[in-house]
Amino acid sequence: MRLTGSNNNGRWVGIAGAALVTLSLLAADKDKKPVDVSKLPPAAAKTGLTFAKDIKPILEKSCVKCHSGEKPKSKYRMDSLANVIKGGESGDAAIVPGNSAKSPMVHYVSDLVEDMEMPPTDKRDKYPQLTKDQIGLIRAWIDQGAK
Repeated sequence: MRLTGSNNNGRWVGIAGAALVTLSLLAADKDKKPVDVSKLPPAAAKTGLTFAKDIKPILEKSCVKCHSGEKPKSKYRMDSLANVIKGGESGDAAIVPGNSAKSPMVHYVSDLVEDMEMPPTDKRDKYPQLTKDQIGLIRAWIDQGAK
């Protein structure tokens, strides 16, 4: 069966548009620099870590002031376990339970993603950067299942 008329042109425009979107998404992924996880501080040896007891106090000192309330930065709330795992406006989970090396939040607090350092480098006088020990605790907590 032969397609003719405006329907044929509309279909080709739709196919071409879908192809362009796919190519642009592939190019965007290609432009992302891979994270060098070898630069991550090691996970702490401490076991039995929990969000409420071990992680929330760390986040409250450096993260929650900007990542809570009615308009959290990047729409990423860090005031509860569920919100910390869920992530923000990117739609990607910030925490990958069981795998801290693949968790974007760990990459950001470890300054491994340019322009996504957390806290931002220009605000560290007000919001202290996490120490390697704190990042190690966060990593261990995630590796233990982020409970």
